[in-house]
Amino acid sequence: MISVPFKTAQDLDFLRVYLITDLQRIGKDRFRSAVEEALEGGVRALQIREKDLHPQDLLALALEVKAITGRYNAKLFINDRADIAVMAGADGVHLTETSVEADEVKNNFPDLIVGVSTHSLEGACLAEKQEADFITFSPIYETPSKANYGPPQGLDLLQQVTQAVRLPVLALGGITLHRVPECLEQGAFGVAVISDIWDSTHIKQQSSEYTQNFGGNSL
Repeated sequence: MISVPFKTAQDLDFLRVYLITDLQRIGKDRFRSAVEEALEGGVRALQIREKDLHPQDLLALALEVKAITGRYNAKLFINDRADIAVMAGADGVHLTETSVEADEVKNNFPDLIVGVSTHSLEGACLAEKQEADFITFSPIYETPSKANYGPPQGLDLLQQVTQAVRLPVLALGGITLHRVPECLEQGAFGVAVISDIWDSTHIKQQSSEYTQNFGGNSL
């Protein structure tokens, strides 16, 4: 097995605000402009997570979004489909706990940055063992989007995870602006966000307020 060096936190600073798409929430007509607003606000990592799309439609969307993220030097991730990530020229893939293992993806596609969704301390440790570059840990707070994963994990368990692994941990699930500081206090490297940015009437401003927690990138 090829050993892929762990990427340092400095290499992954773009992950501090990790924005996950929700086409149904955003709306097809508004999607492109909403993505652009988020990038203008300083977001530098975007995950396309559209599980209901046909693979051809997902690839078409990924190619369209890649053209946008490229203008902002932002990283594009595709949920669970390393093949589509490669075809679209995306920067990474985001795996679930039941997907192919991270180290297998990295051996087959060594240029991809690999994130893994985790929902337990054991899952977080396993993702690190399998050479993931970073993980999301969820749900931290009550949130409809993560209801299938059970009750909120809470800040105490978030801290246990950040202390147990050395790879960057992104807090996900019920994240809002005022909750960012307490997640960082528990050792989170950054936050993964869905509704609190996409539901905003001023996406650029909301994104900028998120990125200001980490020095800011807004244009």
